[in-house]
Amino acid sequence: MTDIHDLRTFIDALEDTGQLARVSQPVSMQHELADVGAALERAGAAAGLFERPEESPWPIFCGGVASGRRAAIALGCQPTEMVDVMEHVLEPAHGIGPVITDDAPWKANTVVGDDVDTSLLPIPVHSRGDGGAFITGAVTVARDPISGRGNLGYNRMLRMDRTRFGFNVNEWRDVGTFWKSREDPDAPFPVALAIGLDPAVMIAAGVKTPVDELFIAGAIRGRGIEVCPATTVDVNVPVDAEVVVEGLLHPTVRQPEGPLAEFHGYHGEAWDSPTFEVTAISWRDDPIYQTIVPGSFEHIYLGNVLPREPLLRRFVRHLDPAADVHIPPYANGFLAVVQIDRDNPGTPKNLALAAMAAHLNVRQVVVVDRDVDMYQASEVQWALTNRVHWPEDVFTVPGAQGHEMDPVGNLRGVGTKVGFDATYKRERREYGERVSYPAIDLNSYLS
Repeated sequence: MTDIHDLRTFIDALEDTGQLARVSQPVSMQHELADVGAALERAGAAAGLFERPEESPWPIFCGGVASGRRAAIALGCQPTEMVDVMEHVLEPAHGIGPVITDDAPWKANTVVGDDVDTSLLPIPVHSRGDGGAFITGAVTVARDPISGRGNLGYNRMLRMDRTRFGFNVNEWRDVGTFWKSREDPDAPFPVALAIGLDPAVMIAAGVKTPVDELFIAGAIRGRGIEVCPATTVDVNVPVDAEVVVEGLLHPTVRQPEGPLAEFHGYHGEAWDSPTFEVTAISWRDDPIYQTIVPGSFEHIYLGNVLPREPLLRRFVRHLDPAADVHIPPYANGFLAVVQIDRDNPGTPKNLALAAMAAHLNVRQVVVVDRDVDMYQASEVQWALTNRVHWPEDVFTVPGAQGHEMDPVGNLRGVGTKVGFDATYKRERREYGERVSYPAIDLNSYLS
């Protein structure tokens, strides 16, 4: 197995396992690149490496963590082991701290001052409803000014002009907490954007945690992630990044940014967001730019599935030690499926409540039996259709806190959560066992 330590070795690992599609045909940065990337994802085919995108001096990569198989490659495990691996690396005691070095390949080329120009970055316009060219695949690197703790996260950024981006910040993000905790919360706040990374760093950046996410990335790799000081701001950036953008976030200098195709599947509202003033752009020789097709499965895997399934499982296993869980990417992180061996009529509702409490994004919970494949949407829908008597097997929790971008809640994210007991109620009516057919090798019949 390929030793993954940066984007390039991850691409090698994907290619070795048939999970990379090289697109040598020129594609437009205006929608076409994202169209092809999304089509590869929908087909479950492979990540995309666009070798000759038009209007771009660099290749562009997307879809690296857009399926369970590719996420498992990124984590160095089997798909069935992902929740166990993520639970292990999320345990603070297993964290491995970063290693500070003096230099990095991304410092080979740097522009600062009057030479800064955001058009140097080949940023695609992804969806036809987007408000412009958005950086979506960057990891935001910041530092808590009080404790000195490092932080990784994701923020969408709309290119506004030569030196500025709109910088979207959810009210619960650590970056916002950091700048508000300072003696002068309105002062410019230093951050760096790291683009083109080891997927371990990208997976860690999707976790909401009180520790430095680099410790999680280190736990995934079994060694400390190398970082070095940025050029113009006081943060430490992963050494193996392809591109680094440094600058100052201006909390009070705000401008509408958006809309963007979001994880919930809509083009959400434009937000009155802080602006980000670029102070330096650096890149390694022959860099690879990385983007995330917004609203894609990769968006959901990084932000919802990988960091939250271990937490969800921990909550439900407090009640049922044998329960299994899944956050299906097709439902944008708002749905959780819990699989159990039902032994008590009241257990499914209790488990659904536990799942709702595990993370605010979880708005719907479906509890199913072992004979339902919780990873198949058609199977979950079958259980909802054939095992749910709506007056008795559905309950609601009005006025619950959810994500502020949830399209069914209000602007603060308050809405109604719903639980579905989609287990087989033999005490209600006995139908026997499900119809099933054994798996066969069709090649032996069709060759």
